[in-house]
Amino acid sequence: MDPREAIEWNVVGHDVRRLDGPSKIRGEFKYLADMDFPGALRLVLVRSIYPHARLLRVRTEAAKACPGVAAVLTGDDLLAMKGVLPCFGPAFRDQPILAFGKVRYAGEPIAAVAAESLEAAEAAAALVEADYEELPYVQDPVKAAQSGAPVVNEAIEPAGAFADLKALKGIPGSNICTHYKLRRGDADRALAEAEKVFEDTFVCPPVSHAHLEPHGTAAWFEPSGRLIVHTTTQSPSFVRQELSVVFGLSLSDVRVVVPPLGGSYGGKIYCKLEPVVCLMAKATKRPVRCHLTREEVFLTTSRHGAVTRIWTGVKGGRITARRVEVYYDTGAYAEVGPRIAQKTGSTAPGPYKFPNVRVDSYCVYTNKTPAGPLRGFGVPQLSIAYETHMDMAASYLGRDPVDLRREYALEEGDFYATGAPMTSIGLKPSLNAVAEAMGWPAGGRVPPEKERAGRLARGRGVALGIKAVLSPSISNAAVELSSDGSALVRCSTVEMGQGATTILAQIAAEELGLSFGKVRVLLPDTDHTPYDTLSAGSRSTYHMGNAVVLAARQVREKLFETAAEVLEVPPDGLAVRRERVFVRAFPERRMSITEVFIRRFGAPGTTLSGEGTFSSQVDKADPETGQTPRMTEHWFAGATGVEVEVDTETGFVRVARLVCAADVGRAINPRHCMEQIQGAAILTTGLTLFEEMRFEDGRLTNGTFLEYPLPAFRDLPGEIVSRVVEHPVETGPYGARGVGETGTLSLMPAILNALYDALGVWIRQVPVTPERVLRAIREAEGAGRPLGVRA
Repeated sequence: MDPREAIEWNVVGHDVRRLDGPSKIRGEFKYLADMDFPGALRLVLVRSIYPHARLLRVRTEAAKACPGVAAVLTGDDLLAMKGVLPCFGPAFRDQPILAFGKVRYAGEPIAAVAAESLEAAEAAAALVEADYEELPYVQDPVKAAQSGAPVVNEAIEPAGAFADLKALKGIPGSNICTHYKLRRGDADRALAEAEKVFEDTFVCPPVSHAHLEPHGTAAWFEPSGRLIVHTTTQSPSFVRQELSVVFGLSLSDVRVVVPPLGGSYGGKIYCKLEPVVCLMAKATKRPVRCHLTREEVFLTTSRHGAVTRIWTGVKGGRITARRVEVYYDTGAYAEVGPRIAQKTGSTAPGPYKFPNVRVDSYCVYTNKTPAGPLRGFGVPQLSIAYETHMDMAASYLGRDPVDLRREYALEEGDFYATGAPMTSIGLKPSLNAVAEAMGWPAGGRVPPEKERAGRLARGRGVALGIKAVLSPSISNAAVELSSDGSALVRCSTVEMGQGATTILAQIAAEELGLSFGKVRVLLPDTDHTPYDTLSAGSRSTYHMGNAVVLAARQVREKLFETAAEVLEVPPDGLAVRRERVFVRAFPERRMSITEVFIRRFGAPGTTLSGEGTFSSQVDKADPETGQTPRMTEHWFAGATGVEVEVDTETGFVRVARLVCAADVGRAINPRHCMEQIQGAAILTTGLTLFEEMRFEDGRLTNGTFLEYPLPAFRDLPGEIVSRVVEHPVETGPYGARGVGETGTLSLMPAILNALYDALGVWIRQVPVTPERVLRAIREAEGAGRPLGVRA
């Protein structure tokens, strides 16, 4: 099937009701915390009060003597437990289940208490004491990367869990756990020869994922030694693999069950609570459950902060070079930071055709909360640098920012900075959609004097974003068609509010000729659902969607084999729609699915099944240049335009209008695509204007929703316009690609560019708080430049 063909589909391409919608509305939806696990102990963690210290002793005698306490475990108990690996992690096996030897961030678990009730566990945990010897700590990733900085992790062991991370090597005696290099042309020479070089540093802080449902895990060992885990994760197959390694079990002896999640945004990928809960279950021989408080969520994971140094060279009216150094703050443990440094570091030049590029992307340990991916996978932290520099270059060259981007934007047939060809990319169509929706004038910006209204300054800005889909990765699916024309999809895609199960049901229904209501999607359970790399990186629609297509087509082939005998035509002359198989040339010659089953099996109540495996591959990049002919299966591309109002007396920024366009390939469910774009815009508005995790004296100071500033309804853009751009992916299911992250890629720099348009000053740090805006205004005035006069 050519996805570029205009085909009328019955289910795909239509707005259908979410599978999980009715149960959520009725309050019947059950999350992990709503589930009952009879006889389960409650686990509470005791955490370090220091950001970096030798852990000399953990005293647990008083806690163990408390009523209702079943066990108290420390790092010493962990090391003494036979057959258990003490550390885990997807990139490096560097994170201890419980700290031993030393602690590496304030909030690191040093003991676990299990008791008959939560109250008893909390009371006992309060009695655990520890002796420390404080060590120097480092929390600035640039300083941490320098020689002589306090070393956070002295020895790191690659985990070997993923093909693209097997060859990882940290720098001994350093906090740099990954250094990714990209070289094209001669950027240093081009910058030296440039007539104008823009050089700036941009800063993004760590932020919280702020998913409404905190992390939770329940686990127990059966008498046979089999481990059963119910947990809030985006990656059940990986958690199963990791627990099998940590506890020395075969994969078939580990079962991971995942209920629907109450949000995640990347905060629940890989192992979080699972190892310590399973450790306690092993020690007590009892079921154990743990649910984090909001304060503990802040101490468990965050988004990578980043410091980006960027140089852009201009000569002869053209952009000739771009150099980027980015330092990703991965916190005390690597998690998947090395992949972010590699995959996202490759996007540092921006989605443009530049002849000379140099990128150095570092993943750096610091004494902070461990960091992981958040919607956008590190790209938003980079895009504020490269997209602001595009506007700087446009201003210097006297060019309209939209027209300059049109000139340099990558399109099909171009080659990316890595040497990989660009295919199926709707970058320019997305930019054009935004410009049209904003009414962007052909000549560019409106003169500044027309943008002022008293103390309010108005401005508009645009930006582009690009991201590679996670590759290599694998998705498996199984589809069962019953004789009554209903179908079951078995897959390990996690439903976390994004609507993935609805999309997969639409795909299966279309392939099998069923109405949407006839398809059910099984929730992840590794005993019953096949392997999937993970539900993240906007990969599920593409990867799992393709696997479902392959599985459903196997079923359809079996259905047509039997129907062909009855209808006396070759199988390729048949089609199925509305639960009926018919002859393409003579639609009146048909039979129901039930009739086909009775013909094949002689009785109803039977099933036909199929299996599908879809894998994406990449070619290994040269470690010194980053050059590779294939770095991703496909690209996500989008554009954002904003109009802002700035109160020049208070510094308060309001996004008056926001336009976001995303290339979705083909919209399986147009309404869902619009909702994903809008949701991404709302989330990123908060990250741009309000959100940051603040640290003082090595400790997090705003680790609750009382102090951490999330946007309220009054803070949202006055108007959000979503544009779904359909530029089909030839290898995608019906031409589709994911859309969950595309709306996050370019909003932050669009706001920064709009602020420059309004004020004439560049802001190089987010969030754009009123204090930072006022400081920028005062600095401009101090330099003798009137407000609104652009530098």
